[in-house]
Amino acid sequence: MAKIKSGFQGERAVILPDSIVEGLKNNELGRLLYITDIGYYPKAGFHFRKRNKQESNQFILIYCTEGEGWYEIEQIYFKINANQYFILPKGIAHSYGSNKTDPWTIYWIHFDGSMAYYFTEDLEKVNQINIEQGSRVEDRLLIFEEILASLNNGYSKCNLEYSITSLFHFLGSMKYISAFRETSSMEFDSKDMVAIAIHYMRENIHRKVNVLEIARHVAFSVSHFSAMFHKRTGFSPINYLTQLKIQQACHLLDFTDMKINQISMQFGFDDPLYFSRAFKKIMSVSPNEYRIKKKG
Repeated sequence: MAKIKSGFQGERAVILPDSIVEGLKNNELGRLLYITDIGYYPKAGFHFRKRNKQESNQFILIYCTEGEGWYEIEQIYFKINANQYFILPKGIAHSYGSNKTDPWTIYWIHFDGSMAYYFTEDLEKVNQINIEQGSRVEDRLLIFEEILASLNNGYSKCNLEYSITSLFHFLGSMKYISAFRETSSMEFDSKDMVAIAIHYMRENIHRKVNVLEIARHVAFSVSHFSAMFHKRTGFSPINYLTQLKIQQACHLLDFTDMKINQISMQFGFDDPLYFSRAFKKIMSVSPNEYRIKKKG
């Protein structure tokens, strides 16, 4: 059976040149924490990597948002599900890969520096990020996008140092997950079914979600939930979710150079043509027309 390192539809990655990495090691900020590789692999079927002790020369964070996978370290096998992450320590042989029937979607970062140990202590085990009120999953992924977009803009001193400060924030949101959640400005009413549903939509905006799943989350029947949601918002739950997805797609069109098919995959649209039709229905222009349109 095929085993591949990369080449997944909709994937994005930045591999920093060795010369840039060496420069970061001598940078006042970079010597504390720096990135060597970063990427996003959606539905990465047959993904597999194996490294010996000598090849494992950075810390590796893998954050699974959908599907399943696994990793093995020191002959201990771990299974990974959606909304879980782990950090592989440097200098230790390891292997990891995607589930054969339900391949994972992952955000991943290779990093190192004198403070890397501080953010990685005891995180080589499976760590859960529960989807609940105030979990701020979407906010965390936007920080990741900031890092990736910054490095995609080139290796200027400004871009590199901004990516490092953003990495501090990203890793801190995991190490201090409670504090990260408590700083959210969002207020929730534990009895407000619509607010809870919208929050659930936002936290799962990067994958396919159907109305039954949302209704179960708020503990109502589909018919009652849909009626109440429409009464409050004027839209069906799925139409509202699509609007949220398109809103975030507009942000990526405005502030990144991601291709349309990559943005489509980012929000759970397997078919870029269907994404374009949904985008035009809401925004009245195609994604390409929106991108070149003057704004502000």
